[in-house]
Amino acid sequence: MAWTNKTFSSDFILLGIFNHSPTHTFLFMLVLSIFAVTFVGNSVMVLLIYMDTQLHTSMYFLLSQLSLMDLMLICTTVPKMAFNYLSGRKSISLAGCGTQIFFYVSLLGAECFLLAAMSYDRYIAVCHPLRYPILMSQKICSLMVASSWILGSFDGIIESAVALSFSYCGAREIPHFFCDVPALLSLSCTDTLLFERMIFVCCIIMLLFPVAVIIASYTRVILAVIHMGSGESRRKAFTTCSSHLMVVAMYYGAAMFIYMRPSSDRSPTQDKMVSVFYTILTPMLNPLIYSLRNKEIYRQPHKIKKKKLFAFMFG
Repeated sequence: MAWTNKTFSSDFILLGIFNHSPTHTFLFMLVLSIFAVTFVGNSVMVLLIYMDTQLHTSMYFLLSQLSLMDLMLICTTVPKMAFNYLSGRKSISLAGCGTQIFFYVSLLGAECFLLAAMSYDRYIAVCHPLRYPILMSQKICSLMVASSWILGSFDGIIESAVALSFSYCGAREIPHFFCDVPALLSLSCTDTLLFERMIFVCCIIMLLFPVAVIIASYTRVILAVIHMGSGESRRKAFTTCSSHLMVVAMYYGAAMFIYMRPSSDRSPTQDKMVSVFYTILTPMLNPLIYSLRNKEIYRQPHKIKKKKLFAFMFG
């Protein structure tokens, strides 16, 4: 796996997902609208949790980190795609491709572990409520979040470094709207079988291990909810946990479809469509799901407005 002069001197070409037909122009504008909603929604979520001291709990801190990851994830792919479409230039430099791979893989990995941490948080809250302040203290919660970021970044460093160490030849056209590792490897002139197996092992660790934690946590949560005597307690626990399960199902389902299939079964069109789902749609849906199903989040903008009005009138 040696660097070649061609690797350094040539850019890659991102073929994208849209052409300039009326239908694709409409779809492109729709993606830009989704990007705007996602950017505003996740930014507001982070700011609300940061500004309101009532939301300074482990659950909302984890939620703010999820929104931050979603915000960074969509900013990794959509702005470059939009620039290429509007400018007519489809090229991306080697450094740009490596940067996309690093942030994209890092954020995906970090979000996998963070979702597992969020399921553990719900398990402790429902099954051990009296011990919750101890088992999910600020120190433990911060350690979980830091571990998620570190493990995700470690995976991103390895995959970006190894992927870019291969030599690439031919048309150098990536059949995707961003530098996705499987799409990039299809252009390599060298044997990438060992690296593909390494990616598969990483996927087992980054996807299946957190999924196992999530399944175990929510199995205990469901059993505890069934035995709850109060209908209000059951409703509150179900509302909080169901929103998380919806996010988990969307995120892990799409990620497993992309990264845990044999390369012989891959279709560029399918990969692009599924990638759109979990890199563009899911980051938009997360704040909507959590805010609409969580009364505390939903009420915070109104509380902040009242506080500002009170400060303006009597401050």
